[in-house]
Amino acid sequence: MTETIEQKCLAKGVKLTDQRRIIAKVLSESKETYGESDHPDVDELYNRVSKIDSKISIATVYRTVKLFEEEGILTKHDFKGGKARYEALVESHHDHLIDIKTGEIIEFVDEEIENLQNKVAEKYGYKLVDHKLELYGIKKK
Repeated sequence: MTETIEQKCLAKGVKLTDQRRIIAKVLSESKETYGESDHPDVDELYNRVSKIDSKISIATVYRTVKLFEEEGILTKHDFKGGKARYEALVESHHDHLIDIKTGEIIEFVDEEIENLQNKVAEKYGYKLVDHKLELYGIKKK
């Protein structure tokens, strides 16, 4: 079972106010509610949390997202041509395929790509310790 953002906050000693708890809950449930391709930006997150508690300001959402990112709970993506988008930081690695027309994001793991990246690093005398792969495309008709 995947650890929720609330659980990650508690494990890291991040104080969860009622407003932070709502933001964390909405983020934790985003993929279940909106699908695997969901990586909300702050405006979308604000729209979702304000439906639960209209007193939560966009500034609170920005501050909370920044705190969660600094604590290693969320990861920020700066996909081309758009606002920063967020997802829960997960231990397992995955890459992204982004549809530049619709903004849909597909998460994937491909062993051939992983092996090739390691070979390239090795070829130049490096041991790969991390990487980020973003592919941009347009859906074929």
